[in-house]
Amino acid sequence: MRWRWAGALIPALLGIGFAFALYGGWLVDRMVFMRTDAGNLALLLGLGLSILAAAALAAFERSERLVRRVRDQVQAQGAAERRRFMQRLDHELKNPLMAIQAGLANLGGEQAPERRVAIAGGIEAQVHRIGQLAADLRKLAELETRPLQAVPVDVSDLLQEALDLARERMTDGERRLTLSVPQAPWPLPAVSGDRDLLFLAVFNLLDNALKFSRPGDTIELRAFEDRGGVAVEVADTGPGIPAGEAEHVWEELYRGRAATGVPGSGLGLALVRAIAERHGGQVALRSREGKGTVVTLRLPA
Repeated sequence: MRWRWAGALIPALLGIGFAFALYGGWLVDRMVFMRTDAGNLALLLGLGLSILAAAALAAFERSERLVRRVRDQVQAQGAAERRRFMQRLDHELKNPLMAIQAGLANLGGEQAPERRVAIAGGIEAQVHRIGQLAADLRKLAELETRPLQAVPVDVSDLLQEALDLARERMTDGERRLTLSVPQAPWPLPAVSGDRDLLFLAVFNLLDNALKFSRPGDTIELRAFEDRGGVAVEVADTGPGIPAGEAEHVWEELYRGRAATGVPGSGLGLALVRAIAERHGGQVALRSREGKGTVVTLRLPA
């Protein structure tokens, strides 16, 4: 660091030395009256260059400090996110593993056939839960490197297919699912991307709305042109998301208070965000506690 500032003084030192050489007559100059003017010029030029070099060096060091500070903040944030992820993963794995351990212990001491079948069914459900978590984590990891198919995707057909599957998955018929896409004056433009991944993103949004809505609630799937692209919205009249939790719903394995007892890995919305970003799009969420939630997926056309 010090040698930089020493280097900035070199022009000034050279200018001073040249000026003194002229003033002292050490440099041969038949026109004596020119010595003072040339000496002043050399002195001013050296000082000016040193001032410019010092200013540039100060700006460079400020930028270095800013880069280091931003890098340290990013590293600290990344470390904090990794710790949160590992804590959530530990929590997600610990519960089913404890249930499996307890089930195996009970299975060994149980003689009644019907009870053994029930215990075995519980163990199988927990194994399925762990398998689903591992599959979702693998999907999330693969999204970062998986090559995308750049094919035209008919958004209207994709939304209808996702809605039909969501209706099949409904555990009761007491929720109202609707689809709204424009037909006039023209239909939705196609989007370019991987149809399977886009279908997964839309279905995850619908599945999330089904999980957290109540009998009698309405879930609307709608799409429209938006700023040269296509916006897909899933809106529900469910309980909504508390303001303090809304900013965390896109994080891996995050589960809010309302998710207690609700099946799922906490990776659904994280997958939606990753799919949107891989397609050059984005996601946003608006929610009012007690009123409902709207999730918007924007994709370039």
